[in-house]
Amino acid sequence: MKRPALPGRDRRAVHHPGPSGAERLRGEAKVVVVGGGIAGLSAATILAERGVRVTLVEASPRLGGRVAAWPLEDGRTMSRGFHAFFRQYYNLRAVLRRPDPDLARLIPIRDYPLQRPDGMRDSFNNIPRTPPFSVMGFVARSPSFTLASLAKVDVPTALELLRVRFPDTYSHYDGESAAAFLDRLRFPADARDLALEVFARSFFADPNDFAAGELVAMFHTYFMGSAEGLLFDVPDDDYDTALWQPLGHYLARLGVEVRTGVRVSTIGPTGARTDHGELIAADAVVLATDPRAARSLVAGIGDPSGPMDAFTRRVAETVNAPPFAVVRLWLDALVAPQRPAFLGTSGYGALDNVSVLERFEAGAAA
Repeated sequence: MKRPALPGRDRRAVHHPGPSGAERLRGEAKVVVVGGGIAGLSAATILAERGVRVTLVEASPRLGGRVAAWPLEDGRTMSRGFHAFFRQYYNLRAVLRRPDPDLARLIPIRDYPLQRPDGMRDSFNNIPRTPPFSVMGFVARSPSFTLASLAKVDVPTALELLRVRFPDTYSHYDGESAAAFLDRLRFPADARDLALEVFARSFFADPNDFAAGELVAMFHTYFMGSAEGLLFDVPDDDYDTALWQPLGHYLARLGVEVRTGVRVSTIGPTGARTDHGELIAADAVVLATDPRAARSLVAGIGDPSGPMDAFTRRVAETVNAPPFAVVRLWLDALVAPQRPAFLGTSGYGALDNVSVLERFEAGAAA
């Protein structure tokens, strides 16, 4: 039997097919997707490809959500921070292949060192891509790990990083924080920021509220569970130009109605209603907004004791990530060539990273 094509270089990758009923639709159905970020764009893509009539509604003028970019009045662009496209992100990269089959708009970053105030710096360059050699190579090169600190690691807890099973891993660590897990692991103090602060901030989470299940899942995904390596790709221009405009055109060719600058005020069994009172009729609604908007929309759904009660309770219990700011500077000369294109930081207060966009973003270079 011929093995299906792999999504990357990892020969152990396994394809998990969608549930029964995920084939092409027979008959007509209408769906409103509320939110034009990665989740909403992915949902609209999959539904439209299966024959569903989709209306995608996004409150802001641009697609992309947390990964949005927009033009300024003088022709320059602004974006919501720096986002890495790791090679393990098979599903996301599959969506991006719709308008760009060869992923030609993604280019590799050679390294993304992690800098701390004491001068210690970790690098991810020239580390083997296949586990367990990837984690062994990183530990051997990192100044954060010493023989003395590694000798103190609790081996049974360390083995938990190998025995990962989704989704059971998340429920297994219910109630345990990432910080408590690292205490139990007796993780080296100098490497603690790498394991906790950097991972948490990368996923818009407060390090103090980061869950052990998330930490274990992230460590496994990047260090132990994939042969794609520890480096990542970035778009060759701002996100709107390189990614979301082409995907929006692809959706339009599928018949998706993309409506930006339209805010949904209520959702219900008959569809979604906008702030202007217009009802967008649909058989189903996909809620792909940020948690704050989702809580507001779900709060207005019908009888709280009805069949949606469990769902509305789960949404009501969500919280928003801490706020973050992006500062983009235009200088009167090129940045010094020895500066890395991307520098992660830890221990610098609110500063998460310094990105030299001119190295890979066409608009910034221009």
